[in-house]
Amino acid sequence: MRNVFLQLSCLLPLLAACSGSPMADESEEGASLAAELGRARGGAVFTESNDAAGNSVLAFSRAENGDLVPAGQYATGGLGLGRGLGSQGAVALSPDGRFLLAVDAGSNEVTSFAVRGSALEMRSHVASGGVRPVSVAALGSLVYVVNQGEPANVAGFRVRPSGELVPIAGATQPLSAANANPAQIGVSPYGNAVVVSEKATNLLSVYSVLWNGGLALRQQLASAGRTPFGFAFTPRGDLVVSEAGTTSASSYRFDRRGQLVNVSAAVSDLQAAPCWVATTPDSRFAYVANAGSASISGYRVHARGELDLLDANGVTGSTGAGSRPLDLAVDTDQHLFVLDAGTHAFVEFAIGRDGGLKLEQTLPNLPAMAAGVAAR
Repeated sequence: MRNVFLQLSCLLPLLAACSGSPMADESEEGASLAAELGRARGGAVFTESNDAAGNSVLAFSRAENGDLVPAGQYATGGLGLGRGLGSQGAVALSPDGRFLLAVDAGSNEVTSFAVRGSALEMRSHVASGGVRPVSVAALGSLVYVVNQGEPANVAGFRVRPSGELVPIAGATQPLSAANANPAQIGVSPYGNAVVVSEKATNLLSVYSVLWNGGLALRQQLASAGRTPFGFAFTPRGDLVVSEAGTTSASSYRFDRRGQLVNVSAAVSDLQAAPCWVATTPDSRFAYVANAGSASISGYRVHARGELDLLDANGVTGSTGAGSRPLDLAVDTDQHLFVLDAGTHAFVEFAIGRDGGLKLEQTLPNLPAMAAGVAAR
């Protein structure tokens, strides 16, 4: 009964429960970029409103010390779902930071923006290739979306230098079942594989990336723990997956044959409803957000991909009373940003050299159904 309660505490609240910038000429873009960089040398953080009446991306300037300042709201042209997406990765940055992608789960679309510091310019708004897109990932010029509605599937796009999204032939593929209930899609750091976590089937579906960006099913691997949810790759290629049903996290690696193999199996974080994962740029640490216990659990990721809890009780950081930490992301300056659905705020931690977390800032007044975090 305890496992059932923990799973429901993560899944039920999620599954049940505005302006844009005009296009500018090149000289204006350059001036805008220079001004923005002057204001926020550190970078930017993004989330989306997920509003059923009209979706938008909220942008925040990030100072070098991690402090956030609201920097604008940008309409996607589509609709949010108006309730929890039950996913990780509703927004994603391209690795070079030039483009931001956002899902429009209520209108079955995906939107691309050009990134200018913390300012955005919409460049493309296209059909997602399925029903209810909930997660998006990018690597190089390739963008992949997972659609949660039945029949669940993945779809691929190429992002042109202008930011326009163009569907890729052969990149729309089914998941293991029509009702697989996927939580996330991600691309391996080497760009040769796309991974999807399937909550309803307890599978990790792995697709090979073909020469033209198309996809071919490579593997369907049973999850080491129940209800695989969010995940994150380390830069060196380790895959860390949270498991809501067994309150745990597992790690995986690709072997020489290109098959995904388990390294550490279902390492409990001793908390409730771990559903979201972020890893650090140095590949040394992974963090799991526990929606049911208002906490963040840190794991040490060893050189061969093994996981160890950083803290004996599983609590590396606390998001506070009344909080419900959801999606999270790590920036390039070692700050962890957590989307808190309980108090509708961003909670920011500084990451220490030993992986410890120090609470730095709480930024309130986020939309009630905000989804996804992307940081740089």
